[in-house]
Amino acid sequence: MRILIADDHDLVLDTLQAYLEGQPETQVCKASTYEAAAEAMRDEGPFDLVLLDFSMPGMQGLEGLKQAMDLNGGQPVGLMSGSAPRQVAEEALAMGAAGFLPKTLAAKSFVLAVGFMVAGEQYAPVNFMTEREEETIHPLASKLSTREMQVLEALCRGQSNKEIARELDLQEVTIKLHVKTLTRKLNARNRTHAAMIAKQAGLF
Repeated sequence: MRILIADDHDLVLDTLQAYLEGQPETQVCKASTYEAAAEAMRDEGPFDLVLLDFSMPGMQGLEGLKQAMDLNGGQPVGLMSGSAPRQVAEEALAMGAAGFLPKTLAAKSFVLAVGFMVAGEQYAPVNFMTEREEETIHPLASKLSTREMQVLEALCRGQSNKEIARELDLQEVTIKLHVKTLTRKLNARNRTHAAMIAKQAGLF
């Protein structure tokens, strides 16, 4: 079984690789950007399963998922995320994604989920898909668009406008506009204050 995992955090990649390669006859390939994952699918694919981080550089959200499903020749492609809301998971599954895996998923559940997806089943944790339904949307998150949330998450990671633009595949001037808008919406003094507000509120 050949699995491609794409995520821009080395610790996540190494951890997931360790989980999966503990299973019989499992080979894991890794990529840290969407471009690298796409290249691997073109050169070495199709893989039995591709797992993509929703917010990694170049991903462009669900558009990247759609492209990857074509690149992987009809074989399963799933999403992983540490912050995407249930709505994203629902849209991804409706598009035909093999599954949606929160990064909080326990190791045993992760391995089982991979087995489901490789077998052609769709997987999403029941508690994730139902708990969020009962929760009210975070008051801060409700003020921001999906793109502004992505930019805010990057601000929380300390990224510059240039780095965010490269990650989201947008112009730097567009990122500046998003930063200005989200800062105003959050009543923040500046980008650092906006990130501080988001972290203190538990958004990321």
